[in-house]
Amino acid sequence: METIKRTKIIDVLKRTDFDTIVNVRGWVRTKRGSKNVIFIALNDGSTINNVQIVADTEAFDAELVKEITTGACLSVNGALVQSQGSGQVVEIQAKEIEILGTCGSDFPMQKKGQSFEYMRQHAHMRLRTNTFGAVFRIRHNMAMAIHHYFHEHGFFYFHTPIITASDCEGAGQMFQVTTKNLYDLKKDENGKIDYSDDFFGKPTSLTVSGQLEGELGATSLGAIYTFGPTFRAENSNTPRHLAEFWMIEPEVAFNDITDNMDLAEDFLKYCIQWAFDNCQDDLNFLNKMIDNTLIDRLHFVLKNEFVRLSYSEGIEILEQAVKAGKKFEFPIYWGVDLASEHERYLVEEHFKRPVILTDYPKEIKAFYMKINEDGKTVQGTDVLFPQIGEIIGGSVREENYDKLVAQIEERHIPMKDMWWYLDTRRFGTCPHGGFGLGFERLILFVTGMQNIRDVIPFPRTPKSAEF
Repeated sequence: METIKRTKIIDVLKRTDFDTIVNVRGWVRTKRGSKNVIFIALNDGSTINNVQIVADTEAFDAELVKEITTGACLSVNGALVQSQGSGQVVEIQAKEIEILGTCGSDFPMQKKGQSFEYMRQHAHMRLRTNTFGAVFRIRHNMAMAIHHYFHEHGFFYFHTPIITASDCEGAGQMFQVTTKNLYDLKKDENGKIDYSDDFFGKPTSLTVSGQLEGELGATSLGAIYTFGPTFRAENSNTPRHLAEFWMIEPEVAFNDITDNMDLAEDFLKYCIQWAFDNCQDDLNFLNKMIDNTLIDRLHFVLKNEFVRLSYSEGIEILEQAVKAGKKFEFPIYWGVDLASEHERYLVEEHFKRPVILTDYPKEIKAFYMKINEDGKTVQGTDVLFPQIGEIIGGSVREENYDKLVAQIEERHIPMKDMWWYLDTRRFGTCPHGGFGLGFERLILFVTGMQNIRDVIPFPRTPKSAEF
């Protein structure tokens, strides 16, 4: 086979220099045809769109043609020609075909309209499908949007530790990290495990958040963001929870609650606009095949200003809805931590706009949130989206040393784990705030997918760590 530099399919489909000989490589999506000619839909992952390969059967060995099956990997040299069919501008008239990898009939991603549950069982192969190709190209683009946004706005990318000795906000069970022999654990006189001979000399875990360390960056560099994996050992088998996921956490010195809300709204709109600017073909596919309200919903967020609403006002609206006959699964009263159904009602039915909820009861929020003058509420800022509910959780952080210590003591948080965090309030404290965005929640929203396990390549959930 003649050696020709490969051209990606995304680039081939844009070309108009007809009769040029090109090389494309990729995997067979479908093969159809007759005794005289076959049509091969080839995809290399660079785009949702396939390039059609047209091959005269007389020009190729019958055994080779037989081995061109769904999933097989091909290298094709051929002439770029104007397409005679609908749906594409160009196609390739095959001159030479090399099979780089055959694919048997037991290939789990045969074109059969498999369920997402089935594909999760074969997550190592589902990446070859149109749907997951689209999802993960969008995932990449959202990562790029995040880095571009913060870089353009003067933030510094800050790497917080994955292994930590502190829990941020008591966000659930943590995955312990240890080098100790679990079959022969050394214990002290009280029967507690002695960690003095462990790798770090103390109990350590995988991080649930980079926020606390991120605050150290913000109070020196001014504005930072983290973007990395986080881990929660919660036994939650739901379409909204993962044990391993990615978090984006900006922290900004001198930001007040209004600054925090403005940043969250501007950031989310930037990411969604980026998807339209860079992923239109994939969005069109997902809108057609997965959720026909997807594109409308994304435009809905872009074109509407977010409503700013206090928690107390939100509760009043929800209580009025109940009085008017609205049925919720979970009860509504001042002090309750809102469920997704409550958040979605405010966004989808009452305001018909995204909502930023503020001033939550301090009892249901983390110790580090700044307490308002009423002594009952804190300067939390949660962004609520259609279909998702809460997509961002943030706050102004308590910068006063005495007030922060009081909250730590009130909540019985071990002071020995917090000394370094309190130093930021002892030495040149300053007002600051930030938020956390679960990356997979963002991808769920931008793709229209329904299960968070389907927007990360290899999901980690209870009793599941395959691939």
